[in-house]
Amino acid sequence: MQTAKTSSHRRYITGIDGLRTLAVLGVIAYHLLPAALPGGFLGVPIFFGLTGYLVTDSFLNLINKGTSLAVNHFYKRRIQRLYPALVAMLALTSTYITLFARNLLVGLRGTIVTNLLYVYNWFEINHGQSYFDRFNGESPFTHLWTLSIEGQFYLFWPFIIWGLVKLFKRRSRVAGALMVGAVISALLMAVLFKDANQVNRVYYGTDTRAFSILMGAALAAVWPANHLNANLHADGRRLLNWVGGISLLVMFILYWVMTGTSTFTYRGGMFLFSIFATAMIAVIVHPGASWNKWLTNPVFNWVGKRSYGIYLYQFPVMIFYEQRVVNIAQHTVLNALAELVLILLLAELSYRFIEQPIAHGRFTSWWATVRAPKTWRQYPREVITSTVLVLASLITMVGYAQATPRKKPPVDAVTKHIKAAGKQTDKKNREVAAQKGAFDASEKATVQTNQKANKQLSAQQKKLAKAFDLQPATMLSAQHISLTAVGDSVLVDNADSLQQVFGHAYADAKVGRQVWEAPSVIQSLKKRHLLASTVLINLGTNSPLTQTQIDAVLKAVGPKRKVFWVNTMVPTKTWQNQVNDLIALNAKRSKQVYLVDWYGASHDQPSWFGPDHVHPNPQGSVAYTRLVTNTVVQKSISPKK
Repeated sequence: MQTAKTSSHRRYITGIDGLRTLAVLGVIAYHLLPAALPGGFLGVPIFFGLTGYLVTDSFLNLINKGTSLAVNHFYKRRIQRLYPALVAMLALTSTYITLFARNLLVGLRGTIVTNLLYVYNWFEINHGQSYFDRFNGESPFTHLWTLSIEGQFYLFWPFIIWGLVKLFKRRSRVAGALMVGAVISALLMAVLFKDANQVNRVYYGTDTRAFSILMGAALAAVWPANHLNANLHADGRRLLNWVGGISLLVMFILYWVMTGTSTFTYRGGMFLFSIFATAMIAVIVHPGASWNKWLTNPVFNWVGKRSYGIYLYQFPVMIFYEQRVVNIAQHTVLNALAELVLILLLAELSYRFIEQPIAHGRFTSWWATVRAPKTWRQYPREVITSTVLVLASLITMVGYAQATPRKKPPVDAVTKHIKAAGKQTDKKNREVAAQKGAFDASEKATVQTNQKANKQLSAQQKKLAKAFDLQPATMLSAQHISLTAVGDSVLVDNADSLQQVFGHAYADAKVGRQVWEAPSVIQSLKKRHLLASTVLINLGTNSPLTQTQIDAVLKAVGPKRKVFWVNTMVPTKTWQNQVNDLIALNAKRSKQVYLVDWYGASHDQPSWFGPDHVHPNPQGSVAYTRLVTNTVVQKSISPKK
């Protein structure tokens, strides 16, 4: 009987390794190929659900036996399992930042301290950027918020579950209380979610993300792994297998259709996903079902055992790699594979040199080994690891001392230029906004010969035409067109030039702006009578686009206005081509949308860009303005039929 139980236990553990594999690969795929798997971030609720189930199942078994919860032993095992690898990752990543990526020193002190204290998720709420902002100074530590929530769970859960058992006595009532808590957590997420621009509070909050853990814990109360019957009737086995299949299918569908910025995600979608993830856990741990066997294979077992290291090193590898490799967008799959190999390699090194030695207690006599060089040959793995980590820790201390608070980031040349351009644009916007009714009329480009147009241009306009290499007729036509531009930092960089060329131009641009912010911005401009009949959109730099998001922008603009959408030149990100293909598709099938092909004009012109290969320098800004002006004028004179 004991042998059968042990065998069943081993099988469900290996099946869980398979589920961990699906979760961690989903999260990695979301970051490596975000356009292909927009819901990959949903791998996190799977991790939370597994944590809630496994820890609660273990505690309830001890309570049922009437034995001590051995809280000190539990803490020791959790620290021994999780803390060393986390500390090593923090030290190694901080070392790289100190030596090779000093622009990321901003906020390093707070990041290290809050991670060591397992409160980093709350630090991110107040000091971090959105988890879904993949361009504007993304941190290699952002993903560690999940470990802080798990650390908080480990700290308090022994006492909470003991109290619930004492209060409610029966497991079913404990499960009910936990599910009530899960519903309250999900409701908090729904209520606190305001819009896609303010997701940090609900995405990183312990209270708003607890429902996945609580659902896993509730399952443990009514579905104890050691008391499930392996000898199921054929109908029972078939039912469990169907439940598992349907749950996995729904999870994959949600991976493909949900996004991290949609209202549905935070008002029921993530909770729905957690329900099916919990059902999948229930099926896998049941020895009478087949899913534990189906999810057991050498590859899944290998990845599952190293899932912690894979999760730890995914962000540092991706961010550091993307800083060094410029042409990622042109070889998306190849670069994604290269990053994946590096992540797996670091996870393997972490597993072999840190996680496993510590799990087997080999570092307990580390200091004695260091003091006795004669014994070094007996412990080469420990000596090498210790030496590397000591050096990394020393360099980290240097970086820690040199780090600046996140609220005062260092200003590079690109940032200075964008800031100065933004001030100039704001000044021009105030002048344009003061001209009542400037955007109410329907403007139209004039058709003139260059010779005739040149006579009508003022000296200043002739100077501008020469500066931007515009034909006199084009310059004259642009002076008769009112333009409203909405965009991100690329538009901030170029808005001043556009405002010089066009007769009336209002630019609402912001560094880091995402496409989902645009509808509310456009509605605001419309209410203030600042939305011209010609609208320029420059969005897509900071994240992938979806058709739903584009439809929302067009709906906000309205059907009677022309929309000129500038495609993107962001070679360091995987979504460049996806964004450009989607913009081109909309321009092709819609009479309202026109493509401004900035990528086509600039991708072979590296001299047009600053060090980040994204923001135009003065030469590139001239080219950008010339392209936008020529496109808008040409399409205004000869609109689509």
